[in-house]
Amino acid sequence: MERTTKAIAALLIAVASTLLCCCNSPETKALGKRSSSGKTCEVMVVADRNVYVGDTKALIDSLLLEPQEGLPQPEPRFSTINVPVSSLHNTQMFQMHRNIIVCDIKPDNPDKMYVNHNQWAEPQVVIDLAAKSQASLHAMLRAHADRILEELYEKEYERMDRAFFKDRNVDLMKRVEKKYGFSLTLPKEYIWANEDGDFTWLRKETKDFGLGVMVNVMPYRNEQQFDTTKIWNRLDTTMRRQVQGPAEGSYMGTERRVPLTSRKVDFKGSSYCIETRGLWRLFGDFMGGPFVSYTLLSPDGSQIVELTGYVYCPRFEKRDYLMQVDGICRSIKWPTGE
Repeated sequence: MERTTKAIAALLIAVASTLLCCCNSPETKALGKRSSSGKTCEVMVVADRNVYVGDTKALIDSLLLEPQEGLPQPEPRFSTINVPVSSLHNTQMFQMHRNIIVCDIKPDNPDKMYVNHNQWAEPQVVIDLAAKSQASLHAMLRAHADRILEELYEKEYERMDRAFFKDRNVDLMKRVEKKYGFSLTLPKEYIWANEDGDFTWLRKETKDFGLGVMVNVMPYRNEQQFDTTKIWNRLDTTMRRQVQGPAEGSYMGTERRVPLTSRKVDFKGSSYCIETRGLWRLFGDFMGGPFVSYTLLSPDGSQIVELTGYVYCPRFEKRDYLMQVDGICRSIKWPTGE
């Protein structure tokens, strides 16, 4: 029995060592930081058991586990795991996690939120809520809710861009840059599916799911082009003209039986951007799924660029796939570096 126990312990140590070694990459080793670990949209909530209960847990869950907007079936914004504060400080494996929220309550804490990037690993965000009491922790969570979500999503986009860039489709990226003057980070599996004037359709197809990114560029004329109704109608027109389905006469369009949502968002390199989320469907056939679209002003103010990512995945959850096409849209870079 003792020999078996020792063998199991040795195996666990070996597996843990392997996982830690696999987290390293040449890029992060050069910077002295390990690569962060964790799944897409996963957050480690660091809080002791007497803290992560009752109203506090409900408040944190309402922030992180609310349904992701624009999905056909409810899926949470993030997935969460919980560890106590002592485990974070004493266990290197936990310090490698990509997204960490620390809920630390001590009477002498300053009631302040600290945001640290790449503290132990890279890319990583550590949001430290140093509160004096449960009540002050609740107040901080409410006051900084938007900032917390923004920090978590920004790191997810950065992580996605890095992952795709390591396995990028160089020829496809050069073709996009040659046509439009800006670049998108596109993984190897993507192909150039269709183009028509200033429109391009890029896609990835597997036996289980399909992902796509549509690029549509037009001259900027006036602010009315950013009107929500005009954006929705333009998306419908573009999808109908450019994306035909497998059945004769079928075509892609927005699903208006479920409300579309649009809002102004910050977008790197652009002074003005409207994000639209909702569902698409194939008219004349039985296909559909979620999409996210960004209508943004180019850095020089001369063009409107519309980037639309969509997911077709009837058998599996869709949140992480939507994050992938979202990340491709967010990877746009202009030659100026903006």
